Amino acid sequence: MERLNQSDAKEVFRFFGEICRIPHGSGNVEAISDYLAAFARERKLEYVQDDVKNVIIVREATPGYEAEEPLILQGHMDMVAVKKPDCPKDMRTEGLDVAIDGDWLYAEGTSLGGDDGIAVAYMLAILDSDSIAHPRIEAIFTVDEETGMDGARAIDPGICRGKRMLNLDSDEEGIFLTGCAGGARLYGQLPAEYEKLDGCLYHVSLEGLLGGHSGGEIHKERGNSNCLAGRLLYACRKTADVRVASMEGGLADNAIPRCTRMSLVVRKEEAERLEQAVHVFTAQVKRELAVKDPGFSVVISGQEEGSFEVLTGESSQRAAELLCALPNGVQAMSGDIPGLVQTSLNLGIMKLSAECLQLDFSVRSSVGSEKEMLLDKLAALFALAGGSYEISGDYPAWEYKADSLLREKMVAVYQEMYQKMPRVEAIHAGLECGILSGKIPELDCVSIGPDMKDIHTTEEKLSISSVERVWKYVCAVLARKG
Repeated sequence: MERLNQSDAKEVFRFFGEICRIPHGSGNVEAISDYLAAFARERKLEYVQDDVKNVIIVREATPGYEAEEPLILQGHMDMVAVKKPDCPKDMRTEGLDVAIDGDWLYAEGTSLGGDDGIAVAYMLAILDSDSIAHPRIEAIFTVDEETGMDGARAIDPGICRGKRMLNLDSDEEGIFLTGCAGGARLYGQLPAEYEKLDGCLYHVSLEGLLGGHSGGEIHKERGNSNCLAGRLLYACRKTADVRVASMEGGLADNAIPRCTRMSLVVRKEEAERLEQAVHVFTAQVKRELAVKDPGFSVVISGQEEGSFEVLTGESSQRAAELLCALPNGVQAMSGDIPGLVQTSLNLGIMKLSAECLQLDFSVRSSVGSEKEMLLDKLAALFALAGGSYEISGDYPAWEYKADSLLREKMVAVYQEMYQKMPRVEAIHAGLECGILSGKIPELDCVSIGPDMKDIHTTEEKLSISSVERVWKYVCAVLARKG
């Protein structure tokens, strides 16, 4: 790690390393929140830690900046905590094993949490410094952004006086985000009925997919292993009385699932039909995904004979039909901004229990009526199949602000530093700016961040050189008066 110690952003990397040593997956944020509160106490900074563990830390302006408008810095402290199937780490109790590959930081066997640990590290480095010029800084650290933006919903920003906010939750350097989609989560349940069946048990694994963030990468039309598993089940049941013994895939509703595993049972005399259906399906889908997701494969093993607890024929058929009928992926593109996804959904988690088949979706749209339409469509499909649903985590879109003094200043600083214009865009992924804009009237927001790859996956990487450049840029923005 010597390169990080010699970096101009070494304090950022030092704090990022400390964060990585603390387990901080969504829903497991008490330790990281307490760490932030202790940071503030040790430096005698004003802070608030609320009941849900959000933290706001204030550092007053440096000499000469007392008359400047306060600036809110904002990011979230939780990460999507996922690991490779063979990784023994308990991510609820153990920190990450961070390593370097060329210009990239990554975590061995797990996701890295650059989204949004690097924002936390940037803010702590600023709050800790005695040499960085800045106006009054109001640093908002929210919890559980990745599972519904619950922290942003609960936070009381009353301690904040700022009307300008720099959100540090973006993952591509040189792009200024000024708007994002709204979204919601739908949790569907399809009742499960079981019986005993004598036959052959097969273990089927759909794997090798790229996955990715359901907001940032849904337009790439990568394979969704949960949806493909439903399609495979439907295809198999067209040729044989295939029953489901188990079914599970995906780790987060906002991550495109990469692997789904099923245990299927079929009567011995129909076993060959099942095997043939799997082979045909695999060949078809590999052709379809040859360019978009070339690593796809289906591994089938087993053929253990015995008596097994399986879904009834009717329950298996209902599951197959519902999974085959459910929409997924991009539903509409923006007519205003070329290339921007307007409306989409992602079947992120699927799990069969003794009571039901649970299906968890992330729904996004920059048009409120389309988001409601898509939620209604899912609700109608679950009702037709005899299931039920719950909707939670509904958050508004962050609308573009035509007159933004913060954006103008940031563009000017960027042009001076790099002799080129940044890209000013809106994104399909959700950010907390929309919720916070509803809590802080007339809030002027811009979102930036360093280059990251494959966030929300075990292949997540964070560019060291980009972290350094963004650090220098943020410090320059803080130092610019006006």
